[in-house]
Amino acid sequence: MANWLFVSTIALLLAPLYIWCFKALPGERWQIICAIPIRKMADGSWQGLNLTYYGLFNAASLCTAVALVFILTGAAGVGFTIFAAVITVLLAFCLPASRMIAGWVEKKPNTFSIGAASFLGIVLGPWLVLSLEKVAGRYMGIDFDTMAMMSALMIGYALGEGIGRLACISFGCCYGKPIDQMPQWVQRYLSWATFRFTGCTKKIVYAHHLEGRRIFAVQAVTAVLYSATALIGTLLFLNGIFAWAFFLCLFVTQGWRFLSEFLRSDYRGDRKISVYQIMSLLTIPYGLLIPFLFPSSGHVVDLLSGLRAIWNPAVFLFLQVAWVIMFFRTGRSQVTGSALSFHVHTDRV
Repeated sequence: MANWLFVSTIALLLAPLYIWCFKALPGERWQIICAIPIRKMADGSWQGLNLTYYGLFNAASLCTAVALVFILTGAAGVGFTIFAAVITVLLAFCLPASRMIAGWVEKKPNTFSIGAASFLGIVLGPWLVLSLEKVAGRYMGIDFDTMAMMSALMIGYALGEGIGRLACISFGCCYGKPIDQMPQWVQRYLSWATFRFTGCTKKIVYAHHLEGRRIFAVQAVTAVLYSATALIGTLLFLNGIFAWAFFLCLFVTQGWRFLSEFLRSDYRGDRKISVYQIMSLLTIPYGLLIPFLFPSSGHVVDLLSGLRAIWNPAVFLFLQVAWVIMFFRTGRSQVTGSALSFHVHTDRV
């Protein structure tokens, strides 16, 4: 009963957030949070640095995913030290790689790809976790279930990327094709799933000039699909079914990443099948091997232990640091600018 209540609570929190975001975020108002003056110009105005909702939603998605991973790993008996080490090393590899691989594929220096980061995380994750398990067992006397850790990470990734699609809606990137260019079955059954983006600084507007057009809401479909998959995976995990939880989240996220790019208009390279699609396909057979290479040792899962473990000042500090790093790494707009001027309200002096 507690497992269902936990998952239902997450679903009830996400549902109104998604409904509001799908309605509001395509609008021009919801791209830039604020502009910070950084340099005075010759005409007396200030050059501004734009901070975006793209960074805000990315930071929120990361912290939500990390919090869920901590609850799940805590429920499976993994301590904070091991958890923090795994997350820190993964982020240290994946965040820089997301820019480097995206720059190589798209030939643009100021871009960022979750697909690139997830590919590297899926490839390196099992070996990183196994290495930490060996070190912890030998030098610290700590034993934990490698498959449980990998399963929790994959569930967290599915939820984090689902919430992270809100960032794409806000910035107007990762967008679908105009609904009138979609296959007939999509036009017939999914014509209601569309966005109308407004604002000259949205990527869909300056890159493809699609302002005001009805665009297939591929970001919204991805958000709902990935989040639902993460919640089902959470239920499987809490019942001790680690391998199936891992493979479900892997297959749905990587399979949909491959399929969804055929429904998108944004530039993903010059090939008919993009490098990101190839990477997503490669992770599926690779992931199939992981439950066999790292069989579960059958740890008992206790949700209440995981919930108690998160009420720890070290955990909240870790999440705050992760939020700040992600926000300022992805929220400082490199492709939009602003000019600011200030004045005094003389009638109020």
